[in-house]
Amino acid sequence: MIETAGLSHIHLSVCDLDRSVRFYRQVFGMEPLFSQPGKVTLRTPGAFDAITLEQDPTTARTGKSAGISHFGFRIKNPQRLDDAVLDVEAAGGHLVRRGQHAPGQPLIHVADPDGYVIEL
Repeated sequence: MIETAGLSHIHLSVCDLDRSVRFYRQVFGMEPLFSQPGKVTLRTPGAFDAITLEQDPTTARTGKSAGISHFGFRIKNPQRLDDAVLDVEAAGGHLVRRGQHAPGQPLIHVADPDGYVIEL
């Protein structure tokens, strides 16, 4: 077994790098960790996870998860899911669906501007 400190990051191809950076900063409060031409890595404040966003000049891969149905953020207050939907929509994303993990444990799936599905 390989011992790890947990999942470190995901890497997404995006159509518009500036738009995607704004979305993840505005909706999730993520902060820039480092950047290079055409690529920005953001991290969640106080956590060790990260998302790398890379401009895809062909847009051939953008928004396609290739078998990964979604990724998730653990929301601190599940009673604020309606507010989260408003934040996502204000930042250019949209609600995909509402559901439950189990009775009394609500969840939502939203999509970012490129169509990647995010569970909250």
